[in-house]
Amino acid sequence: MKKFINEVDDFILESLSGLAQAHPNLVSVNLDPMYVIRKDIANKKVVLISGGGSGHEPLHSGFVGHGMLDIACPGHVFTSPTPDQMIAALEAYQPEKGVLFIVKNYSGDVMNFEIAAEMTSYENKSLIINDDAAVINSSYTMGKRGVAGTVIIEKVLGNLAETGGNLDQCLSLGQRVNNALSTMGIALTSCTVPAAGKPTFDIGDDEVEVGVGIHGEPGRRREKIKKANLMVDDMIDAILADLKEKNVQTNSSEVLLLVNGYAGTPLSELYLLFDVAAKNLKARDIKIVRSLVGNYTTALDMAGASLTLCVLDDEIKNHWDAPVLTPALRWGI
Repeated sequence: MKKFINEVDDFILESLSGLAQAHPNLVSVNLDPMYVIRKDIANKKVVLISGGGSGHEPLHSGFVGHGMLDIACPGHVFTSPTPDQMIAALEAYQPEKGVLFIVKNYSGDVMNFEIAAEMTSYENKSLIINDDAAVINSSYTMGKRGVAGTVIIEKVLGNLAETGGNLDQCLSLGQRVNNALSTMGIALTSCTVPAAGKPTFDIGDDEVEVGVGIHGEPGRRREKIKKANLMVDDMIDAILADLKEKNVQTNSSEVLLLVNGYAGTPLSELYLLFDVAAKNLKARDIKIVRSLVGNYTTALDMAGASLTLCVLDDEIKNHWDAPVLTPALRWGI
């Protein structure tokens, strides 16, 4: 294993410390228990809190700031955060207009956020994100997994909360966006968890994992690698089938296309995937009107990528376009 690391047990603590020092005007970090909060605490609005296992950066800690999350609770690598982290963060933040827990659909995350929701005295609701088109159940969850579409939901709800949306409105819009998007990923290599010191799974030099999870869990199938346009065809077919199953109309629709890297794939390849996907969608009379390309929901050092389509309406577009200022996502400010 080759990584920039001191001691395995200090890996996340030192990373969070670096985040705080790199962005002192945007976030504050508490290390025991671990949480990241906005520097300009905005507790007179609905407070958005999310989190999950580390290793997916910049999700979620990199999206704390104006127009996005208020609090992120990182667990250890690929390990759910604990309720005491969430409770301590909320006590530090002191919400006055209620709390929305934004939770990716993984069994540990769901359980621990549910416990925190029951323990806190603040009014709260929970949004479960399950945008993965690949598999219904996996080794980490019952039901579809929450993956890169989380970034879109956190951005859209971040602006709604920032501009005065109440708790019910935030939950309702979050459910609508969650239903309007779908994600499919492919891995070219495994990732290596620092504590394990070796790849999570073995995969041949000429193989890919179609529908891989963001922890390296299996997808739909293992197959021989093929040209990028053929892999993109498979990904978009799966996404559109998933949206159809959710009764989302895609013909003549306007969409946001997110091409997300798992951290080990060059940006040049991600833009190549965007080019191929754009041609594919144009042929299907689906118009890309918003886009995002880069590493936003990663899997440590895995090579691979996912595509996310979000079918847009004017409300979702307006919230997406609104200003945001976080360590990892910023525009309009």
